[in-house]
Amino acid sequence: MGWEFSVWATVLIPLLGSFTLPLFGLVSKPLRNAVAVLLGLAATFFALTLLPAAFSGEVHVFNLALGLGVNATLVVDGLSVFMAIAASLISTLIIVYSLGYIKDYHYQQEYFMMVVLFLGAMMGLVFSANLILMYVFWEITGICSWRLIGFFRDRPTVLKADKAFLMTFGGAVFMLLGFALVYAQSGTFNMLEMRGLPISGLAIALITMGIFAKSATLPFHTWLPDAGVAPTPVTALLHAAVLVKIGVYAFARIFNFTFAIPVDWQTILMTVGLLSAMVSAAAALWDTNIKRILAYSTVSQIGYIFMGLAAFNTIGVAGALLFILMHGLAKGGLFLAAGVIEHGTGTKDITRMGGLFKAMPITAVAFIMCIFSIVGIPPFGGFFSKFMVIQGIIKSGNIAIGSLAIFTAVLTLVYLLRLFNLVFLGEARDHSIHAHKEGTPTMVWVVASLAFLSLAAGILVKYPMDLVNIAVRDIMGNPAIHDIIGLVR
Repeated sequence: MGWEFSVWATVLIPLLGSFTLPLFGLVSKPLRNAVAVLLGLAATFFALTLLPAAFSGEVHVFNLALGLGVNATLVVDGLSVFMAIAASLISTLIIVYSLGYIKDYHYQQEYFMMVVLFLGAMMGLVFSANLILMYVFWEITGICSWRLIGFFRDRPTVLKADKAFLMTFGGAVFMLLGFALVYAQSGTFNMLEMRGLPISGLAIALITMGIFAKSATLPFHTWLPDAGVAPTPVTALLHAAVLVKIGVYAFARIFNFTFAIPVDWQTILMTVGLLSAMVSAAAALWDTNIKRILAYSTVSQIGYIFMGLAAFNTIGVAGALLFILMHGLAKGGLFLAAGVIEHGTGTKDITRMGGLFKAMPITAVAFIMCIFSIVGIPPFGGFFSKFMVIQGIIKSGNIAIGSLAIFTAVLTLVYLLRLFNLVFLGEARDHSIHAHKEGTPTMVWVVASLAFLSLAAGILVKYPMDLVNIAVRDIMGNPAIHDIIGLVR
């Protein structure tokens, strides 16, 4: 009963609580802000209380009758608990950061409501054991991202928000068609009842289109760099905590956990992940907008996660899941640091910056720490996850793909060091830019915390790895992964 209460609380507290925020805002903005943070903390707390359920060695299923013979089915296992903790923790830090960033903007009522609703929909999605229930939460996140990307009401911004919505919604329609094909074959939408079911290539292609559109993977990636017109906390939410992570979670739950897919499709999916990683890394080498560079970096790193999942072996899948957490921490830090920089300089153009280390030393140090984790420099958390992903790719027999993945990691180092150099080192190239200090204490504290967590998660990698080990066991039906545990100790 305790775990059932916790899982429903994790989903319903932010989902329903989000609608109370505009009411609290009418009374007092500080009260509304405090409630928003408390809702995020509550989701994180109840997700953490599910850790014993994840480590119990069993998959726990809870049903709620909705009437007319329809049940809402939630599953608590290593994968859902891992994703819930990672997403809720990072989302809560972003909400705290927003308190300083959003305080001078209009539309704050809608902003906080949509951010917390976004979190609640993510919690609902990761615990869903039913394809239709997953699809409902999937579309709620699409609506939230549309409103948040279009936060500023000027026409160019609204058009880019519309583009993001149409691309992700269009992909979701194809995914729904894939679910319909699966239902026609199996007679159920319950993923627990379809474990090991072989499905057709057409169903795989349709479902994959929805997943790739949501996760901004080639060729559906163009909406994500354009989403940089949103406020920085929104872009951090999209990249680090919720939106693009939904796609990789859905891939793991649908293809790694539920269905059996042909070997040829595994190679195809891994190849798409590689191409997405390489093309976006090349684009990041040439762009001059700090948020677009980081967006291309997200597309590239998501490609690594897909390659690890598509390896369909324990080491690759474990590395991919671990990288979801490590990328979320580091990319959240990079985007929120970019927000501090943009606030201080009034521009996103890195060719006009330079010499900001003196004005923003804490942000600069946090920025380079997050870069080290994204690139995969030990002992930062990104090193262990990327190492395992590449090892999984090679173990699957795709040596050429593994070699090109290593080359892409080198490109990542090059464009991120170029970014750091142009922003923080040397002399200011445009003296009309005056950045004399860091951002607000709250903003800087959150950025520094994410950088610290990126390092701590690497040094103490055994602890997140223990949960990843459980998640992989639940996904693939394998016993404990002794080679991974030995690697990280």
